[in-house]
Amino acid sequence: MTDETEATDGGSDTAAGADDLALDPWGSSTVSDYRKLFEEFGIEEFEEVLPGVPDPHYLMRRGVIFGHREYDRVARAMANDEPFAALSGFMPTGDPHIGHKLVFDELIWHQEQGGDTYGLIADLEAHSARGISWEEIDEHARNYLLSLIALGFDPEEGELYRQADNTEVRDLAFELGSKANFSEFQAIYGFGGDTSISHMQSVVTQMADILYPQLAEPKPTVIPVGPDQDPHVRFARDLAARLRYFGITEAFASFEVDPDERGLLSRAYEALSRDGSADDGSDEPPRCEDAADWLETNQQESPVRESVVGKLRAAGKEPLRPRVRFLDRNATDEAFEALIEAVEGDKRVFDEHVDSFDLSRPEAEELAREIEIDHGGYGFMLPSSIYHRFMTGLTGGKMSSSIPASHISLLDDPEEGYEKVKAATTGGRETAELQRELGGEADDCPVYELYAYLLAGDDDEFATRVYDECVGGERLCGGCKEQAAELMREFLTEHQEKREEAEEILEDLDVELEAERRGVPGDEH
Repeated sequence: MTDETEATDGGSDTAAGADDLALDPWGSSTVSDYRKLFEEFGIEEFEEVLPGVPDPHYLMRRGVIFGHREYDRVARAMANDEPFAALSGFMPTGDPHIGHKLVFDELIWHQEQGGDTYGLIADLEAHSARGISWEEIDEHARNYLLSLIALGFDPEEGELYRQADNTEVRDLAFELGSKANFSEFQAIYGFGGDTSISHMQSVVTQMADILYPQLAEPKPTVIPVGPDQDPHVRFARDLAARLRYFGITEAFASFEVDPDERGLLSRAYEALSRDGSADDGSDEPPRCEDAADWLETNQQESPVRESVVGKLRAAGKEPLRPRVRFLDRNATDEAFEALIEAVEGDKRVFDEHVDSFDLSRPEAEELAREIEIDHGGYGFMLPSSIYHRFMTGLTGGKMSSSIPASHISLLDDPEEGYEKVKAATTGGRETAELQRELGGEADDCPVYELYAYLLAGDDDEFATRVYDECVGGERLCGGCKEQAAELMREFLTEHQEKREEAEEILEDLDVELEAERRGVPGDEH
């Protein structure tokens, strides 16, 4: 299990990412090589957790959902029928299109698996970051909610809200803002002196959105997003850890070490414990000075080694003993005293931490969260996330709301959707003869993506057959596009009929569809 205090994915040091791969939540990010996300941002490959996901969604099975952060927590909760949640938001800057349907489907699937599910309209973000007027926001918000409900979201079992109307989210954003500073906004988002305060407020509001499902009860929570939203996820994980009363780490002595130093200490301890370090052959634990000698003999010289050796020399004959450490981060005096009382067995109490020699790491995390909640804290778990691939635009390149021919709106007339697919770029060869000889390039084909992401639905056999026929030269682009266009027309017809049915459901919900706000329309920031 990831260290909830020490390994929260960055903060100001790493959240901005590497120079050659920037993720901009408000830009036009595309990712040409998804492998870089694993290397440079610590996103993990989804296929590693896929075997533990009960009845996985077809987007998971087909690799469209390619990455995650700690989704194994959510999968375990799902498999064990334990509480979990899913939340994602939609910035109402235009009509919902088939790219947005990926997130709609992910939310709906998690709801069907028993999760507490939340869909939000990021209206504060749209107004502050994109300068969208409140009148436009109202119109687009309604369309997003109608499509989400039409696709299967059950608002009676889940929750839909607008940022501007959720006082609990705004109150939580205020608390989170006390743990953030401007230098982080600069490092993570590139904000500068000309960035409006409202834009910065919208960011901490998004952090509050991400943690909102845990206000009533801490639980594993997944945020399904595109990889361009990863900076928000990492920042939210950092802020969630900063609000915790106690940090939980593993230690070997009374002094503090960072994760790299802890790794060296662990190696030294395991080697000395295996070989025996006491001169008289007794079972006494190794001493800090013994570990310093071992590291100087067996580990290459480095700043980390020298740092650890210095701390070990200063500790002298203090025994090295594995322990779980409770670090006092934000605890009240009463909460800290309650923790001391609650830690049973062999322990040592210091001014700012408590060491337990009997508790396991999971037991310590559960106890710390229990004490925190009992004394008025949040007890947040670090939110998890899953990441889906961007859909290629029908004209090639990025699918963009500002380029009508590149995407299919969920509001498009079915005949218009048919024509857009018929006019789409393909991964076909220059001639039918070459296509039969060499096969098509399905992996670079926007039309095949339509099958894999949407048109084949839950039918993996159909999606595989289309792929194999294409790369095998049996399927030509004309017939393939005709079939896809007809399926798209059918989908849009059915979806828009269900949108009409959703109108009545939406009217009965406690969601404000018309913002009563004064002031000038937003400007671009």
